[in-house]
Amino acid sequence: MHEPRTSAAPGSATADFDPEETAEWLESLDALIAERGAERGEHIVRSLVSRAGVDSEPRATTDYVNTISADDEPAYPGDEELERRYRAWMRWNAAILVHRAQRPGIGVGGHISTYAGAATLYEVGFNHFFRAKDHPGGGDQVFFQGHASPGMYARAFMEGRLSEEDLDGFRQEKSREGHALSSYPHPRLMPEFWEFPTVSMGIGPMNAIYQAQSNRYLHNRGLKDTSDQHVWAFLGDGEMDEPESRGLLQLAANDGLDNLTFVVNCNLQRLDGPVRGNGKIIQELEGFFRGAGWNVIKVVWGREWDDLLARDESGALLDIMNTTVDGDYQTYKAESGAFIRENFFGRDPRALALAESLSDDEIWGLKRGGHDYRKVFAAYQRSLEHNGKPTVILVKTVKGYGLGPRFEARNATHQMKKLTLQDLKDFRDHLRVPISDEQLEANPYEPPYYHPGADAPEIRYMQERRQALGGYLPERRPNASGEIALPDAKAYEVAARGSGKQQAATTMAFVRVLKDLMRAPEFGKRIVPIIPDEARTFGMDAFFPTAKIYNPNGQNYLAVDRDIVLSYKESEAGQILHVGINEAGSIAAFTAAGTAYATHGVPLVPVYVFYSMFGFQRTGDSLWAAADQMARGFLISATAGRTTLTGEGLQHADGHSPLLAATNAAVVTYDPAFGYEIGHIMRAGLERMYGPDSTDRNHIYNLMVYNEPIVQPAEPENVDVAGILGGIHRIAPVDAPRAHLLASGIGVTWAQEAQRLLQEDWGVSADIWSVTSWTELRRDAVAAEEEAFLHPERERRVPFLEQQLADAHGPIVAVSDYAKDLPDQIRQFVPNDWATLGADGFGFSDTRAAARRFFKIDGPSVVVRTLQLLAKRGEIDASVPVQAAERYRLLDVNAGTSGTDAE
Repeated sequence: MHEPRTSAAPGSATADFDPEETAEWLESLDALIAERGAERGEHIVRSLVSRAGVDSEPRATTDYVNTISADDEPAYPGDEELERRYRAWMRWNAAILVHRAQRPGIGVGGHISTYAGAATLYEVGFNHFFRAKDHPGGGDQVFFQGHASPGMYARAFMEGRLSEEDLDGFRQEKSREGHALSSYPHPRLMPEFWEFPTVSMGIGPMNAIYQAQSNRYLHNRGLKDTSDQHVWAFLGDGEMDEPESRGLLQLAANDGLDNLTFVVNCNLQRLDGPVRGNGKIIQELEGFFRGAGWNVIKVVWGREWDDLLARDESGALLDIMNTTVDGDYQTYKAESGAFIRENFFGRDPRALALAESLSDDEIWGLKRGGHDYRKVFAAYQRSLEHNGKPTVILVKTVKGYGLGPRFEARNATHQMKKLTLQDLKDFRDHLRVPISDEQLEANPYEPPYYHPGADAPEIRYMQERRQALGGYLPERRPNASGEIALPDAKAYEVAARGSGKQQAATTMAFVRVLKDLMRAPEFGKRIVPIIPDEARTFGMDAFFPTAKIYNPNGQNYLAVDRDIVLSYKESEAGQILHVGINEAGSIAAFTAAGTAYATHGVPLVPVYVFYSMFGFQRTGDSLWAAADQMARGFLISATAGRTTLTGEGLQHADGHSPLLAATNAAVVTYDPAFGYEIGHIMRAGLERMYGPDSTDRNHIYNLMVYNEPIVQPAEPENVDVAGILGGIHRIAPVDAPRAHLLASGIGVTWAQEAQRLLQEDWGVSADIWSVTSWTELRRDAVAAEEEAFLHPERERRVPFLEQQLADAHGPIVAVSDYAKDLPDQIRQFVPNDWATLGADGFGFSDTRAAARRFFKIDGPSVVVRTLQLLAKRGEIDASVPVQAAERYRLLDVNAGTSGTDAE
């Protein structure tokens, strides 16, 4: 037995010896706040604390007890007994779903313990808080904890939305197609069920914050009344170690997102062991959230502790609660009542005396707050009543609650997927599920699900509660939005005109198109420009005075640049989301806007413009989640390429993001060379993602645009639009070409230089093809190859690449401002002699011309490589490429000339 503690722990408090006097002070403070406001109340409190001679700074943490006292709890509005019964049935069905998925011959696994411990958190919400889409207010958005998905399936089964056959299709999405359930919340896999993908840890919290912001954005811009909609995010305490889980909390506080509630399931365990064995994760998170400006509510203890705490006049029990570390709390729930009596209460004789009247079973029955629906209800209700701040509810639970001693609070419980026959019987008895021993013994690998029938009073009550709250959740309505009027051809005319005699980078060509799209009647308001802190780099500061920057608080300061035309202007109804130096938040904002067509029935077109190096490389996981959520919109990889932004150096020199983007099947990546190509690509993207005739809308368009100024040509007559969109078109044909130069993006200018040098210096004619998308060419060719493999009886489909190059005889040199792997995506599908030039390795700081000469991707390098291929074929003398290399000083980086001076 531990020695009794005689001194109070820092931050602990003793019991209130005069609650009536305390109530009078609180009543007076409430009256002051009601009449003079919260700021005046805070001033008075600080003045009183200062007069008392104690530290006036607010404490980062409070005692390890419930924020809401038992006396302040509202009456529970539901039928507790009915809810308890069907909550038990759902916990049974959720566990059996996973257990059956581990049966011999299947063995796909699943997670039993997360939902077992969190069932009360969800059921209080489902029964009394979570409003669905048919609610008059528009419904809430709920981000479910990924590993708890079996519980959502179990509830849908009780509601009649899923069958037993569906439950048995858990994690068997192809072999049980038609009756399959995805492992976790995956909208792409279950597009009418799940709304938000959450199991990639940290993305749920981040996306929930920006979903709440997006709701306010829609409201403040007059696009939809979202004033009665709330965002709930259910998270794990282990998940809160992810930087994304905590790194964006300030936005929610700064924007005053009181339409957002985080519910952190604090079972004190992560996947392998304690979250904070030597510490207290609830206290840590309380301090962190409070410091970030959030309202914090703690639900630590169930009602069984209320009497003990009320009788704790010495503060001994409170002291033990405050000083016991999480590793011990976890151990207690894996032991027994007698163990808790000795090792918890026994730390202080005064606390031990409080528990004298309790049996060991009663001590074991002292629940954590997350298993008490009254405590959870009070916290949820308080969170909705709090104005001006987002709320986090820190709820203490037991992982694997009710599953028996082999599961509850064990380090390995997350990986445990099946129950023994005795586990099944014990779990059934604990939940009081009416299933017999004979039924369990008949086939322990496939114990029965339980449903009392649609007419059972419990099920009728459940259905009534959901109907009162607007229907079922989770539910996704992909076709909720009406059709939108897309801009006509006039909106793209600026791209077709070119830049005349002036030079303009493709970034500016894109910005000019975007500007006209934002002016399009009825359509322009749907565009959501998203910019990290680089609008001036992209030439988008011109949008500030007209579109304005979104800020729910408006602009309450005198802008330093107010006298200039392009001044920085913020507005409550601003259209631009200027997220600061925050790529993770940018993608979260992109996802919320890009899925508003389903979440809100309001189609929005997010256009996120960013340094290309900080896109797929930095936020690839979030972009994967955006694709899972079936976001639609444009990603603009600006300042693209490895050699166009060379003054910035290695970490800005992007030579690989199109390759990373190619791994995401929802992303359609283009590397256009000219403004007119951008116009056609953006128009086709809008028609595909939002057009009335599209049958394949769930895509994200990614455009690589550069900051190097060139003369933008006007759109040629009879331009090959199909070639632009398909991935390749010929832009500089010649008579009887002996070679073919395939280039993308800024690389087309080097091909143009090479074409001239080949003709003037060596008498070799070569034509030029602008490859607008290496990736789309590959995808089409791979698909044609797959079709031929699976259907040899059909006539072979000729891929688009082969169609375009059908008459292109002779060697091919492919070049881009990216790694050689990018053009090599299509190499296997081209029978011609082939050579690839690319910028492999790392970037560095230098001039564009020197960098391109170093990587051997400039015009003269293309010339030498073309001549080498022709010499190898015996079409020119072998000495010619040697002469060319010497003439152009190919090995001298200072001899490079390809590229304009940096801006």
